[in-house]
Amino acid sequence: MGVGKTTIGRHLAKSLKMRFIDSDREIERQMGVDVPLIFELEGESGFRKRESSVIEALTSQHDLVLATGGGAVLDARSRELMRHNSVVVYLSADIDHLLERTAKDTKRPL
Repeated sequence: MGVGKTTIGRHLAKSLKMRFIDSDREIERQMGVDVPLIFELEGESGFRKRESSVIEALTSQHDLVLATGGGAVLDARSRELMRHNSVVVYLSADIDHLLERTAKDTKRPL
């Protein structure tokens, strides 16, 4: 969370002339509500099930850069889908940088 997955993903997609999709935004599009409300209504486990379904659908496509939520790798099914159908790029940042980027963001569910 806050490492820059969406920002870097957009730049990468543009450089590679590919489509870019953020899995959280795709879930919001499908549900018609934002991620914090999904967490409130369904809890993290409900959200992760939706996330896994979106990842399954999107990793079967080509010419696509996909930014997943930071917790996507916690789900074994999502990890396998990404490992077998994709090139995975892991982004990391030090804790001070992450705190600086996320401290004032009240919309993040975790």
